[in-house]
Amino acid sequence: FLLRRCRRFLLAGEGSSGHYVASGYSVHEEENEHLQEGLRNKVSALKSLTIEIGTEVKYQNKMLDDMDSDFDSTGGLLGATIGRVKQLSRGSQTKLLCYMLLFCLFVFFVLYWFIKLR
Repeated sequence: FLLRRCRRFLLAGEGSSGHYVASGYSVHEEENEHLQEGLRNKVSALKSLTIEIGTEVKYQNKMLDDMDSDFDSTGGLLGATIGRVKQLSRGSQTKLLCYMLLFCLFVFFVLYWFIKLR
């Protein structure tokens, strides 16, 4: 490839009075410019990829923060519910506790069935 270019420039420069073509300086200059353009394209592609990665990381961090706050609120709700169940178990209301346990199992199975059908 490079030899063909050199020959073409040398043949084109035979009639001219310039000594840069004969010395090969112009060929090297053109090759350097071509390599610079390729490098410029690669750097541009890497820059855009880096920007896209940064955007995705910010989005994922936002989602994780939202999940963290959701888990915190769910944990508080679950803690309050368990506290109420413990309070019920201390009393002599075992019949009510059994009904509540059966109701929770029923809700669990209904949710499981609903999720499985999706």
